[in-house]
Order: sequence, then C-alpha cells, then structure tokens
Amino acid sequence: MLGWLRAYRRDDLAGDVGAGIVVAMMMIPQGMAYALVAGLPPVAGLYASIVPPLLYALFGTSSSQSVGPMAIISLMTASALAPLASPGSALYGMLAAQLALVSGAVLLACGLLRVGYLANFFSRPVMSGFTLGSAVVISLGQVRTLVGGALPHVHSPSAALGVGSIALLLFARRWLAPLLRRLGMPCGAADVAARLAPMVLVLGGIALVASLRLDRMGVQVIGAVPSGLPGLRLATSAAHWQELLKPSLLIGFMSFLIAMSGAQTLALKRAEKLHTNRELVGLGLANVGSALSGGFPVTGSLSRSAVNFAAGARTQLAGVITAALLAGALVLPTGWLALLPLPVLAATIIVAVLGLLDWSTLRTAWHYDRADALALLATSGGVLLLGVEAGVVLGLLLSLGTMIWRESRPHIAVLGRIPHTEHFRNIDRYAAETDPNVLLLRVDAGLFFGNIEAVSERIEEELAAHRAARHLVLVLSAVNAIDSSALFGLLELNRALARRDVRLHLAEVKGPVLDRLRASTLLSELSGRLFLSTANAWNALARHDT
Repeated sequence: MLGWLRAYRRDDLAGDVGAGIVVAMMMIPQGMAYALVAGLPPVAGLYASIVPPLLYALFGTSSSQSVGPMAIISLMTASALAPLASPGSALYGMLAAQLALVSGAVLLACGLLRVGYLANFFSRPVMSGFTLGSAVVISLGQVRTLVGGALPHVHSPSAALGVGSIALLLFARRWLAPLLRRLGMPCGAADVAARLAPMVLVLGGIALVASLRLDRMGVQVIGAVPSGLPGLRLATSAAHWQELLKPSLLIGFMSFLIAMSGAQTLALKRAEKLHTNRELVGLGLANVGSALSGGFPVTGSLSRSAVNFAAGARTQLAGVITAALLAGALVLPTGWLALLPLPVLAATIIVAVLGLLDWSTLRTAWHYDRADALALLATSGGVLLLGVEAGVVLGLLLSLGTMIWRESRPHIAVLGRIPHTEHFRNIDRYAAETDPNVLLLRVDAGLFFGNIEAVSERIEEELAAHRAARHLVLVLSAVNAIDSSALFGLLELNRALARRDVRLHLAEVKGPVLDRLRASTLLSELSGRLFLSTANAWNALARHDT
C-alpha cells in the first residue's frame, strides 16, 4: 500500500512540496465554497480536506489525485439532506457525516469485493449530461447569494462585488496564463498562477470588506471560522439510516466515477497504472475519514488534480503536504477569514462549475450517435426537472437501456466472396459474389435471451428474400457467447429449417463458444456441418447440393 513511499526518490520532493502548497491555496476557497453548496458551515469544507487526502495517500494509486470536496457531490449531499434537516443545523451536520460514512462503507465494500467494473455501465455521454444539469442547478442556486437578494431585487454592493468577481475569474481563466507567458513567465508556472486566481480573489475580497466596511453596508460575510483541528468523532442518527441508504449508494457511485475520470486522464499522461479496486478502497476510506472528522462526502476533483499534476506532483506525498498545510491553517488564528464576502464565494462556485461543462461531448455524440446525444440531454433535463437523485437514476437506466437496446438488435450481414479471394464481406458494402444455393449470414454480437428472437426474425426475412437457398451458414466469428436461451433458439431454428429442407451450418465458431456447444445437443442434431472457415463452407456448398 505504501509502494510509492518505499520507491520514493529525493528528486521528487521539490515537485511534491510545490504542488502541495499550490493545491492547499486552491483548496481553501474551494473547500469553503463547496461546503456552502452542501448546506454546511464553510469550515466543514476545510475539515473534509484534511483526513481524506491522508487516507487516500495510504491506499490510493494515483499520484496526482486531489481528494476533497467537489461541487457535484456537494450538490448531491444537499439534495439528500434537505428533506431531513434544516441546512446549518446540528442534525444536518450529523447527517452529512453519516452520509459520508455510508458512502465510504459502500465504496470500501465494492473495492474489497473487486466489483469496480460496475462503474463501466455509466456511459460518458450520460455522465456529461449529469454534469451539465448539475452545473446549471448549482449556478442557479448561487445567484441569490451572488447579488445579495432574490431577482429582480438585488443588493447593489453585493451584486457589484459578485459580478465583478465573476468577471475577474473569467479573465484569469481565459487570458491570465497567456498574458503571464508573454511577460516571460514559464508556461507551467503561468498555468498554475492562473489557477490560483480564486485564492487571490478571496484575499482581495477580505481586504476590500475590511477597508470599506462593506459588511456594515449589507454585504454578507461568512462570519467566525472556528480555529483548531477537528476532533475524530462520529455521531449518528439511528432514525435516518434507511433514508440515507439510497442517496449514499448514488453518491458513492458518482464519487467513484468522477474520481476515476480525472485520475485516468492524468495517469495516461504519465503512463501510470491505476488499480480500480484499490481506488475504491482509497476513496472509501477517505469518505470514512471525512465522516470521522466532521466533514461530508468527498471525491477526487478533476480541476484540483489537474493543478496538482501541472504543479509538479510526483507521488501521493503532495496530497499529504496539502493536508498538513490546511491543518496548519486551522491551528493558526482564523479571524481573518471572518470577513470573507459570500458574493465572492458564490462567484468562485459559479465559475468553477461552469468550467465543468463539456459541450464537445454533446456535439460529437449528436453527429456520431443520436441515441447517446438524446441520453445526454435527457439526463441533464432529469437533473433540472426531477432532482439530482432522480437524474442519477435516470442516467444509469438510460446507459443500461441504450446498451440493451443495441445488443437486442445486433447487426447481421449477408456475406459474399470477394472475387478470386477467400475473403467474405457484406454485400451491401462490397462488390462480392453470391450463390443462390447458399445464404451466408454473419451475426455481429453475442447471442443471448435478449436478442435471439430478433436474430431469428432477421434470419427468416433473409430466407424469404433468398428462396432458392438450400443452405444457411451462420458465420459466428463475432459471437463471443451463446447463453441457454439462444441455444434453445438455435435448436428450434435447426428443426424448423430441416422441415423446409434447408440445412443449417455453423462457421468460424470461437473456441470457448464451441466448447460450450459440445456440452449441448446442438452439434449432434445439426442438419448441416461445422466449418472451420467461411471459405471452407463456400467451397463445400456453393453451386451444388450436398
């Protein structure tokens, strides 16, 4: 588990220290902002940024992953707890920790049981749709804080501070790094400096409130932030275990998806090998640690992980340094944070979540596969209209439904021989020769209970279109499995064809499939023959009866 520590090199230390410092500066405004999204006091975001990265460093496998609060998981936390307690209340904080505990236990169990592959059933377009809907919900939820009141009634100083902060953050995101590079700063340093704009803005906002006394003019500030480290404790509500089970499962599932998405992207750049089940264990223990230290559900943040990577993080020690610095910030006097204006935090949240929007996925899916594009739009609409939990469930159902729909209607090609060769291709795509006596059909999917009826119907349609055919050859080169329902379907097809004086042949059956067929009666009852290749079938059956 500490393989990275045993193999640690002195040359890695400078990069890890630098990255740890940069991410800690980024984590302070982000942690507090995402705690507000979750309906918790800002300090809870700092609590959730200390123990979780320490535990992930012990058990996780990504050298660049930054574990802590994240916008979408914070939104899901607020959505789950809003019906159960008032935001900011003692019960609400207790339930947030309990939610993190159950989510962490679910992730930990999945890792120990080695079922990380289940995350593959959530398609990328659906994930993008969920992110799109969540970003819009989070942004709309911060508008009131941004402008100091409900539209159209706004508090002018708050609105000026909030809208101005958005403008500065957007400028920093788009133009600050190129500007710094033109001024001579190295590319990597310029990119990292631009990422630290939220922290600079927080410091500027505090200075502005202090100098102009904006809090006395009605600008809301976060108020006193308790100093000192969180105690390791866990209080739970026995009456709410059942209500928290479903959202805990969803939050755990989404935490893993979000974390793996970012970690895999960065691992590819460094040719690292991620271990899915160990990632589950690391994230699970991180959430348990957050629950024990007064936090809420956490995950890996793509934006912070990218900064961690760009700042030079070489190992998980960078996360340990970040946690240590945040702990030190809480040990020191925290009175200076009391004047942090909420409109600035709202602006930080809005710009951060809008940066999650990925319109390229929608454009690509729309041109490549309309079903995926519609699933993306339906998922985002579900989040907006039905709520976050319903959006997650809808997205999962759409992912599975799309997969089942495609598998239930497999592509089947009528093959012909490319003249003077032993290659056989789809006659709709190639000028291939056919024989009226032989019908060659290639099935391009595994055969199972969900598609055997559709396959049988398509075979009947092709036989009706090729009435002279006395031999049907099923080319199974693309079939990786045949379940019991499909086996019975093939047996019935063989008997039905025999009654019509049409023989059924099989060609290019894969070894594992053939092994299972030998344990059945299909091969012994087969009216035709078993051929090693399509060419052998063609040579034996074309232009004459056997």
